[in-house]
Amino acid sequence: MERLLAANIVCSYGRKKVLSGVNIAAGAGQCVGIVGTNGCGKSTLLNILAGLRKPDSGEIYFDGKLASGRHGNQLFMQYAGYVPQESNLIPELSVMDNLRLWYHDADSLRQGLCQGFLRELGVDAMCGMKAGKLSGGMKKRVSIGCALAGNPPVLILDEPDAALDLPGKADIRRYLTMYKQLGGTILLATHDEIDLDLCDRIFVLNGGMSRETDRALRGEQLIKQMRNEE
Repeated sequence: MERLLAANIVCSYGRKKVLSGVNIAAGAGQCVGIVGTNGCGKSTLLNILAGLRKPDSGEIYFDGKLASGRHGNQLFMQYAGYVPQESNLIPELSVMDNLRLWYHDADSLRQGLCQGFLRELGVDAMCGMKAGKLSGGMKKRVSIGCALAGNPPVLILDEPDAALDLPGKADIRRYLTMYKQLGGTILLATHDEIDLDLCDRIFVLNGGMSRETDRALRGEQLIKQMRNEE
């Protein structure tokens, strides 16, 4: 059984149909890459998979449970942690206060800072700093740490290393590899080919539709698929 399954997702903005029947599947311990040209609907799809936007039609399942209807929001909260492309931190607050907004269990937060993912991310060393004073890479680490509150089995990331320097990108990929090795499921929208090395499966979005492609494709071959030139 797939941990996450999105079936025939359709979404429009007014008269403009952005997604016309997208199908995505991801299992435990898998990283799934989502690629496509600018404006193809990657961020819209991730917002839907994270429960932040309702599709016009289609269904999302977590471990075979339908994430719609009365219990849909609970399933999204239970299963999905979301890291948007732009920082979702409150800049006026300290890192610790931002974390407290997500970690309602003080013991869980303390444990994460001492020996869990928050420590692995280096967030424990930033707790006293104002979020607005952090570098782009530091903000991304804290945002991932916030998304991991409650230990969600699915982590959804929109351009996780955009605007980061090379060491920052390498650190984020190392953390994601660790998360996957521990059985987590990652959905990753990216324009950076090196991110695809993390991926077990790759889906191309084009014309509002999704198509799974060879995970080894890079360069011109991948670009042709993104442009639907084959």
